[in-house]
Parts: sequence; C-alpha cells; structure tokens
Amino acid sequence: MTATVITDPEVDKSTGRGASRGTGGARRRLPRIPDRIRQGGLPYLLLLPAVLLELLIHIIPMVIGIVMSFRQLTQFFINNWGAAPWSGLDNYKIAVDIDAPIGEALLHSFFVTCVFTFFSVGLAWLLGTAAAILLQESFRGRGVLRTIFLVPYALPVYAAVITWAFMFQRDNGMINHVLHDQLGITDEPSFWLIGDNSLYTLIIVSVWKGWPFAFLMLMAGLQNIPRELYEAASIDGAGIWQQIRRITLPSLRPVNQVLVLVLFLWTFNDFNTPFVLFGKSAPENADLISIHIYQSSFVTWNFGTGSAMSVLLLLFLLIVTAVYLFFTSRGRKGADV
Repeated sequence: MTATVITDPEVDKSTGRGASRGTGGARRRLPRIPDRIRQGGLPYLLLLPAVLLELLIHIIPMVIGIVMSFRQLTQFFINNWGAAPWSGLDNYKIAVDIDAPIGEALLHSFFVTCVFTFFSVGLAWLLGTAAAILLQESFRGRGVLRTIFLVPYALPVYAAVITWAFMFQRDNGMINHVLHDQLGITDEPSFWLIGDNSLYTLIIVSVWKGWPFAFLMLMAGLQNIPRELYEAASIDGAGIWQQIRRITLPSLRPVNQVLVLVLFLWTFNDFNTPFVLFGKSAPENADLISIHIYQSSFVTWNFGTGSAMSVLLLLFLLIVTAVYLFFTSRGRKGADV
C-alpha cells in the first residue's frame, strides 16, 4: 500500500514556498540560516557597533576607574598599574574626611558646584521658557529670531568659551571696555577670570551656552498644546499670565521634568567650560568639582584619590536622579488620578 501525500495549501511565510506534509504527521520546513538572521538577528547585528562603542567609551573606563579607586595609584606606578598596592576604602576615607585638607577642599568644591548648578539651570530654564512663549505667536521675523537663538547651541563649545575668555580679559576685553570705558559703570576694569567675579563669569557663560537647548525643547513642547485651550481661556476673560500659569506650564510639565534633569546632569558634570575659561587651576570661587577631580588626578598625580572622588560623584548623581524620578513619577501619577 502506498502512502498518500497531501499538499498543504498554506505557504511558509519565511521562505515564500509551499510546505508539504504526509499522513504520518505535519512537518514545516525550517527557514534557512540567512532568513533566520534577517528575521531575528539583524536588529541586534545593527546594534552591535553602538554597543561596542558604548563599552569602549563608557563602560570599560568606568569599571577601570572604580578598580583604580581601591588602589594607591600614584606617579610611582604609572608604568605598571597592576603593581599599585591595594588600599581598600582608604581613598574614600581621605576624600570624605572634611577635617583634613583634601576632604575640606572637596566639600568646598561640592558647594561651589551646587551653587553654580542652581543658578545656571534656573536661569537657562527661565530664559528658554520666556523665549519659547514669546516666539510661539506668528509675527514677521520669527524664523530669524529662532535661528539666532539657536546659534549658541550650534557653536562648538571650545570656540564659544574661548571667545568669552577673550571678552572677559581685564585690559583689552570687550566687557570691561563697555562697562568701564564707555558706560562708566565701574571705577576701574574688573578682574573677571580670577577672584570673586570668576563664579559670575562661569554662570554667565554656562547660561549663554545652555539656554538655547531649553528653548528648543520647550518650543517643541508648545507645539502639542491645542490652540483651542487658549482661545477658550481668552473668551472666559483669562489674561496672558493666567493662560501661562493655568495652561502653558501645566501642559509643559512632562517636558520640564526631563529638561531639568538633563540640564542638571550636564551642568553638574561640566568640565569644558571651566577648563577653557580658567585652565588647569580654577579660582577658588569657581572651583567646580569636575576641575577639582582633574587636579587631584592629573596635577597631584594621585589617581587613586581622584578615582574615589569620581566614584563618589557618580553615586551622588545616581541618587539624585533616582530621587528626582521617584518624586516626579509620583506627582505625574497623582495628576493623572
């Protein structure tokens, strides 16, 4: 007796060919290996270069830095890092000992960074919000103003900060030329890159460099607010400030939650701005923690203590981010309820 073969009318979607089965049981033809790669493995294959770069640029250096923080790695072990003696938590104890000079200097740098971040993020957000609201309405020249406002964000950081450093020069800078020579506001040319004014200079440059990003994010968020809400509020007699308070700011809350966090992380970790403005040795009033860690590592050649400071900074930022996301997510859920 011969077996009867029944052709399956269904078509195998992976191969585009018909699949056959016999009376002894149903069998589907397995897709070929290239088809499997194309269907399941191709997305991961495309992500592989990005994953490798992330490992090489961020993950592996971070792990090496954590390992270095547990060793007495000084200039005597530069040629052979593995020979540096294991110190355990001694580097962390030195960094957090506020009664010792190193810990006291780190604490001072931390407070300076907190003040710098507070004013930089606050002013950048305020300017970005005001500019986004003002340019929301259509008028002649709006496109030109939007382009001009985004110029600081588009310029390379080093070129922009070097320009500001020339402008803040005491003898031949444009700032003193305008304030002292032309307007007569100051009695004598001021020192902007050293002394008490160094923190003001750092905040000004940071705000100028960062507020266009806030403007861009908030301007994109304003596009999602229906114009009918403003029209209805205007009919009900609400003024411009009431519309901003009752409609604009609540509607921008999801954008602001992300924007403030990103600006905080960027500003607190900012290294390029103070390094280009002041060089390797920042003034005491502008001694940001990023520059302080750089000095502790590459100026004093104490890489173990500098790595411990970097790990402490990483832990602080992770804790602040987790707490911020926790409270903002709770507030969002409460608003939705």
